[in-house]
Amino acid sequence: MNKRHKTSYPGVYYRETKRVGGRGTEKVYYIVFKKDGKTREEKAGRQYADDMTPAKAARIRGERIEGRRLSRKELRDQERAEKETVASRWTIARLWNEYIQERPQNHALITDKNRYKHYIEVNFGPKEPKEITPLEVDRLRINLLKKKSPQTVKHILNLLTWIINYGVKRNLCEPLPFHIKKPEVNNQTTEDLTTEQMRALLKAIDEDENIQAANLMKLALFTGMRRGELLKLRWDDIDFERGFIRIRDPKGKTDQSIPLNGPARNVLESHVRTDSVFVFPGQEGKQRKSINKQVNRIKERAGLPKDFRPLHGLRHAYASILASSGQVDLYTLQKLLTHKSPVMTQRYAHLRDEALRRASDLAGQLLSDNGSQKAKVVKLEGTSGGQ
Repeated sequence: MNKRHKTSYPGVYYRETKRVGGRGTEKVYYIVFKKDGKTREEKAGRQYADDMTPAKAARIRGERIEGRRLSRKELRDQERAEKETVASRWTIARLWNEYIQERPQNHALITDKNRYKHYIEVNFGPKEPKEITPLEVDRLRINLLKKKSPQTVKHILNLLTWIINYGVKRNLCEPLPFHIKKPEVNNQTTEDLTTEQMRALLKAIDEDENIQAANLMKLALFTGMRRGELLKLRWDDIDFERGFIRIRDPKGKTDQSIPLNGPARNVLESHVRTDSVFVFPGQEGKQRKSINKQVNRIKERAGLPKDFRPLHGLRHAYASILASSGQVDLYTLQKLLTHKSPVMTQRYAHLRDEALRRASDLAGQLLSDNGSQKAKVVKLEGTSGGQ
């Protein structure tokens, strides 16, 4: 079986051996040649497995002699080295797989997974951050703005930035040598409700048959808590004795506490408590993932505008009421809303300024009226004295 058999091509021979992946035997071709003063003997390939023929083997022999072709061993070593290189490369795709392991498994992550799959992976997945050029990012931004809102495009580009920053902080990759330009977004919407709209909403909430949705909306209005914070709220987060609500990782930050006011206490104390640890549980007592259908139904019954976001809008309504009262400073409002910095709270500054302006105008009016009255009294007294 291992006997050499000559072919009609110089330096090419074969041996017969058991066929790979089939019955019978097949020929295994070898080449012999001299290079650098040494005689070399190398395997060219198998008859069936590699579709090898004496002519192909002879061509390989010629390329090896001329140095235009690597040996099979050298090709294997090269392939192994390439695989090792790929394994050591921290591409956007590889960074993403690590990044999502540390993200909370919530609705926001589901949204980001879709953004990554449809816009980031297809454009940058196989690349390392250092291989991304400003032109590529600019093209993505420009093309997306033709179909998506500036806010959506900003979210997508923010996600790309977060993935790269994740790798940089862990010394896995180099930072981008340029700043990713993002669309300017006017996100200063406060979604105020008129007195009539608020009355209609509270009436629709009280009349709704879904107690979970109704009480969740009330708590959003009375505390200003975010949608995600309400869905994560557990009974042991509520300190009825001391009068505080613990908010778990607001926007992914450190746990914080806010005061439990009277209306919020009434809602929670009257709320139906189940075996679940969650105040507003989902299926099988697990954390609820969504309540959009129920709260949107209440919004529609109240006749609110289509662009009013029920839970987010109620948070804004809570903040707007406090700011416009003129009795709450922006620092206190920032703490109640658990804003990390005062930048987000500044959107309500104009409401507080208006309240201060009203108070100032009232003071001016009272002082003016008081001065007029005093002037009249002085005049009357002077007249009386003259008589």
